[in-house]
Amino acid sequence: MTHTVSPTTVTTVTDATFAAAVLESPLPVLVDFTAHWCPPCRMIAPVLAEIAAEHADHLAVVQLDVDENPTTSAAYGVLSMPTLVLFRDGKPVRTLVGARPKRRLLSELADILP
Repeated sequence: MTHTVSPTTVTTVTDATFAAAVLESPLPVLVDFTAHWCPPCRMIAPVLAEIAAEHADHLAVVQLDVDENPTTSAAYGVLSMPTLVLFRDGKPVRTLVGARPKRRLLSELADILP
């Protein structure tokens, strides 16, 4: 089964779909490692949705629930939520831990966004 990330929304990925959706993506991918019980995760979700919509041509944004997908979370050493990991060409190139305002997040991603 091929999983395609829709760049205009935040797509949910799983352990099973992570490689196809993230590692094989032609676009840089920002992965939101999240959990349903995490208040800061809920705070940053609308920010990530806005960024996904505004930068759809240059960046895919996906979400992975750490409780339901422990294999991928462990593989990337995710211990705190939210953890955002930016992947480029299938490799993690930046890790950001914790919620942050949109302006700050955009400045931390400025080198990949036009």
